[in-house]
Amino acid sequence: MQKLETNMNGLTNEAISLLQKMIATQSFSKEEEIVVSLINNFLKSYSVDTHLFKNNVWAANKYYDKKLPTILLNSHHDTVKPNTGYTRNPFSPDIENGTLYGLGSNDAGGPLVSLIATFLHYHEKENLKYNLVIAATAEEEISGENGVACILDKIPKFDLAIVGEPTEMHLAIAEKGLMVLDCTAQGESGHAAREEGKNAIYIALEDIDWVKNYQFSRVSEQLGPVKMSATVINAGSQHNVIPDICNFTLDVRTTDAYSNEDVMHIIKDNLQSKVVARSFRLNPSSIAKDHPLIKSGIKLGRKTYGSPTTSDQALLPVPSLKMGPGDSARSHTADEYIHIKEIEEGIALYIKLLEGVLL
Repeated sequence: MQKLETNMNGLTNEAISLLQKMIATQSFSKEEEIVVSLINNFLKSYSVDTHLFKNNVWAANKYYDKKLPTILLNSHHDTVKPNTGYTRNPFSPDIENGTLYGLGSNDAGGPLVSLIATFLHYHEKENLKYNLVIAATAEEEISGENGVACILDKIPKFDLAIVGEPTEMHLAIAEKGLMVLDCTAQGESGHAAREEGKNAIYIALEDIDWVKNYQFSRVSEQLGPVKMSATVINAGSQHNVIPDICNFTLDVRTTDAYSNEDVMHIIKDNLQSKVVARSFRLNPSSIAKDHPLIKSGIKLGRKTYGSPTTSDQALLPVPSLKMGPGDSARSHTADEYIHIKEIEEGIALYIKLLEGVLL
C-alpha cells in the first residue's frame, strides 16, 4: 500500500496524476466502467475501504462514527462527447505552460480529484466532528438514474454535501432546479380555405405568450425569478389543413422560492394546453448563508452566489454547496482545460473550508 504525502505538493501531484489517467480513459455517460475501476483502484491503493454499485464508487473515513453527522463529498467522472471544434486530442492529457488539457479536465475531473485528495487528507484523522464520505458518480451529464440517485439508499446517511463542479472555488449556495414540460394544444382540423376548424397553433401561441410574459410573485434572494422558455414547437401536416394538434416544449428553471410541483400547478392552471412534466426530480437546492460551512468559506475570501445551471446537487435531499476548481464557462467547450494552479488552490481551499467544521 502507498503512503499519501500530506503536504500540499504531494496532494497536488497525486490529484494531477489521477486526473491525467481519467482524461486518457473514455468515460462518456453510461460508459464509465473503466474510469470507475481506475478511481476505485486509486482509493484502494491508499488503504481506503471502497464500495461499488454500477458505475459509482464511494468510501467513508477510516474512523467513521455512526453517532456523528456526515458530510458527503461528491462529483462525477462521466463526460459529454467531444464537440467538433476540438483541435487537440480530447483524450491526451497534455500539460503545457501550467495548463492541463483534455476532455473532462474542467467538468468535472478537476473538482473530483481535488475532493478525492481532500478526502485522503482527512481519511485517517481521528476525533473529527463530522464523518466524511467521498462518492465519485456516473451519468451526471445526462441526469441519469444510474448515477448518484441510485446510491442514495446505499451510502451512509449524510446531513450535508459538497458537490464538486467548476465554480472558481466560490460558493454556489443555491442552484436552480429544472423541469422539462411537454405541452399539447388541442384544436380541430379543417380546410384552410374555409372558416373551419380550430387552429391548435394559435392556442399554443396564446399559451407561449403567457409563458413569455408571466412573472412569478416570489423571487429567490439568491437565484432570482423562476425562468420559463419555450424551446421546441411542432405542428401541421400540409399548407391547406388547419392543424388540430400543436406540441411544444417548455424549459423551466425553478428556484428555492417554490417547489417544482408548485410551479407545475401554476403553469397548468394558466395554460389551455395539456401539460406533462417529464420529471420532478431535479429540484432547486440551497444552503443557508449563515451555515458554519459557508461562514468558513467566507472567512477564506470566497464569494457566495446562486447558480443557474443544474448538477447532481438537484438530487441530494440535504443542504448542499456547489464548489470546485475550474470555470463553468469552459465546460463542454472545445480543447477543454484546467490550470494546475487551480487544482492546487482547490485542494488547499477544500481542506481549509472543512477545517472550519471538522476540527
